[in-house]
Amino acid sequence: MAVVAVTRERRAGETRVATTPDAVKKLLALGVSVTVETGAGVSASTPDAEFAAAGATIAPDLAAALGDADILLKVRAPSHEEIALLKRGAIVVGLLNPHMEREVLEALAGACVDAYAMEFVPRTSRAQAMDALSSQANLAGYRAVIEAAEHYGRAMPMMMTAAGAIAPAKVFVMGAGVAGLQAIATARRLGAVVTATDVRPAVKEQVESLGAKFVAVEDEEFKAAETASGYAKPMSAAYQAKQAALVADHIKKQDIVITTALIPGRAAPRLVSEEQVLSMKPGSVLVDLAVEYGGNIAGSRPDKIVPVGGARIIGISNLAGRIPADASSLYARNLAAFAVLLIKDGAVAPDQEDDILKSSLVTHGGDIIHPALQAV
Repeated sequence: MAVVAVTRERRAGETRVATTPDAVKKLLALGVSVTVETGAGVSASTPDAEFAAAGATIAPDLAAALGDADILLKVRAPSHEEIALLKRGAIVVGLLNPHMEREVLEALAGACVDAYAMEFVPRTSRAQAMDALSSQANLAGYRAVIEAAEHYGRAMPMMMTAAGAIAPAKVFVMGAGVAGLQAIATARRLGAVVTATDVRPAVKEQVESLGAKFVAVEDEEFKAAETASGYAKPMSAAYQAKQAALVADHIKKQDIVITTALIPGRAAPRLVSEEQVLSMKPGSVLVDLAVEYGGNIAGSRPDKIVPVGGARIIGISNLAGRIPADASSLYARNLAAFAVLLIKDGAVAPDQEDDILKSSLVTHGGDIIHPALQAV
């Protein structure tokens, strides 16, 4: 019988956990045993007793959790301490940040561990239940608006009172992927007037369906600015200049700006300049969801609130981690669905020809093998 292990996250500030009691039951149904390190779920409001009641074995420390582990499920990449305790041929599955954490991949390869990066799960119908990027981005988009509302010194909705009317907040969402669309929906629920922009023409209809106005330079380059996988392509300098001019005029009228743009394998594109931040009204708030990857907003800093003129830039590296119970619940379901591809009749038996496994496997046989990482 294979052993699936879940350990406490050791990354500073990480509040999520890679499984939940419900997910433990799904894993046990595959014929494996599940070991959870003591305290792994505390920050996500899940005590050891709930994991034990679901059928998991509670390990008293890290060494006990990993001693017999065939598969290690993680939120973030494992620490060097964890990697050192894994047996040769073990499997690690998690959000490994493969483009930025090369050193961890090298350590995993050196330990002869097969590592699967959830970031590389293809966005196909079959893999939809395993799409951890989407599940976590959805919550990050929601939380970005809540953070903005907390720091914004005025009300979000229009209010009619005996003393007079309060105007609604103007919210501008830059990037209308999963996080951006959720940010739009949340800001609309809070009563804000919402506009949004994105370089992908296909999202215009989605933005408008949520009650927001779409803002973009809609030229020929814009019409072809999306990859077959649904990601944004890098735009030309000429297009960026035209878009920046449009944004510069629009952004100075906004109360809240939320940026969500990421390009896989590249630094986050710069969307908002310091000059544009300075043009905003006193009390304005900007939230940079891409701050961990270089930032969309000039001057944003990871896990800092940066005052620029009368505005404040909020950079939170792990917004989904601000909702740890729900984020863990969704992510645990993603991992449980992925585990089905790794386990057969209670044994570890990955089908190396499976398109989902092939797409997400980053280390195997002592090497880093993913094509997207070969030129690094």
